[in-house]
Amino acid sequence: MELDRFDKAILQVLQEHGRISNQDLADRIGLSASPCLRRVRALEETGFISAYRALVDAQKLGLSLTVLIHISMDKHTSERFAHFESVVSALPEVMECLLITGQQADYQLKVVVKDLEAYQYLLLEKITRIKGVSGVLSSFVLRKVVEKAALPII
Repeated sequence: MELDRFDKAILQVLQEHGRISNQDLADRIGLSASPCLRRVRALEETGFISAYRALVDAQKLGLSLTVLIHISMDKHTSERFAHFESVVSALPEVMECLLITGQQADYQLKVVVKDLEAYQYLLLEKITRIKGVSGVLSSFVLRKVVEKAALPII
């Protein structure tokens, strides 16, 4: 599906205002309501829009510590990686898991926890017990300078 300016405008607005009514969305992008709704449905059906979510404030939930963790694996096999990915996917504290290159690590995790004690438990009782994990390097986030959920629509 080739995106035109209306499709791109729809994606831009919905990323920032996911609960906007169809009529308000149509007014913002300069279409009538019916064609706007057809376009939104087409963007959903083709996978450009994969989900709708609420962004929740971690601080208000008491999740005040964000940690970036570099994980090294002992063996670079598809079975080892699949097992690791399966286990970390089930951990609710893991917000992001990236298979990376260019570092001495194989994965980077972004986790959020209540405090240092909660992080210690997650690290020692869960992450380091995953078969194949051979090294861990933790970086504690002091302050979020930029945090975006919306992708650039070009």
